[in-house]
Amino acid sequence: MSPPNSDPSDSIDPATNPAIDPSTDHAMDPAARARANARRADGSVGPLIEISVPAEGELVEPLYELFVRHGAGAAIETRLRDDVSGAPDAPETWVRTWIAADDADARTAIETGLWHLGRILPLPEATVRELAEANWAEAWKAHWTAQPVGPFLITPTWLDPESTDPDRLPLRLDPGTAFGTGQHPTTRLCLEAVAEAVAEAPNARVLDVGTGSGILAIGARLLGAREVLGVDIDPRAAETAAANAAANGVPFPTRAGSLDVVETEPPFDIVLANLLAPIVIELAPGMAARTRTGGLLIASGVLDTQVDEVTAALRTAGFGEAEVRSDGDWVAILTRKEPPGA
Repeated sequence: MSPPNSDPSDSIDPATNPAIDPSTDHAMDPAARARANARRADGSVGPLIEISVPAEGELVEPLYELFVRHGAGAAIETRLRDDVSGAPDAPETWVRTWIAADDADARTAIETGLWHLGRILPLPEATVRELAEANWAEAWKAHWTAQPVGPFLITPTWLDPESTDPDRLPLRLDPGTAFGTGQHPTTRLCLEAVAEAVAEAPNARVLDVGTGSGILAIGARLLGAREVLGVDIDPRAAETAAANAAANGVPFPTRAGSLDVVETEPPFDIVLANLLAPIVIELAPGMAARTRTGGLLIASGVLDTQVDEVTAALRTAGFGEAEVRSDGDWVAILTRKEPPGA
């Protein structure tokens, strides 16, 4: 791909996002949003472009963010069949987005972002294909199946969870609406830790920092957490989390913002932070302030090479000895807030 004629910040600066229309249903899946964008004046729907990039490790999240900002949302997909990916040996994970075929601005912005991202990290070639009006919806849904994670069955809303695993607790989610679908190792690690933590403290008050799709907070609430609050700096994610919570019959409040929007709240029993290592480090003092003494922090979005730096920052902020759980290159860190002066 040749270098595009634009500034690198154009593809990654949140300030370049269009204004959010509060009447828009941000909880719809990415392909549905792309279809809405492709609707013609006569009511018909034009073709879509699907852009897919195989990704592993630290490449997944920046790709996801790029596609969310400039596409019609994004999806992180695993266990793809070779005939879907078009590759002889399909990667374990693909990140996908959809745009209207005639949306030249969106396609240019995505190509620009991919080019600049490829200057930072090794980036496999993107696969681009056109989906005719007749097959776009099934192409979106065909990649998703119910996925067991701990005591949960993460189930796309169009599937019947009883037909797949009636012994697990269904957690219904529209994949791709925001980061966190149970497909990524960090989400799985956190969700399993949440299940254990709430089982030990069923009346816990839980704060989910960077709630994304709301999957962790929903899991906590389904297992009986007394009170759950989700916050996210992206207003769309806060809306999505609220919609997903309602779809699971466990509505809870969500707020757009960071730790500043919970400053007046009493400290929480459990704080969840599936973010990125630099953000966990930056927010460590604030998360300690919002965690009760003896309360549990579950932090992830951390690579195994970043563990020492993150745990040092958490100890400085007032957390104690850390338990580190791994899934491939990714880890979750479990640590409790120490008493003052400990």
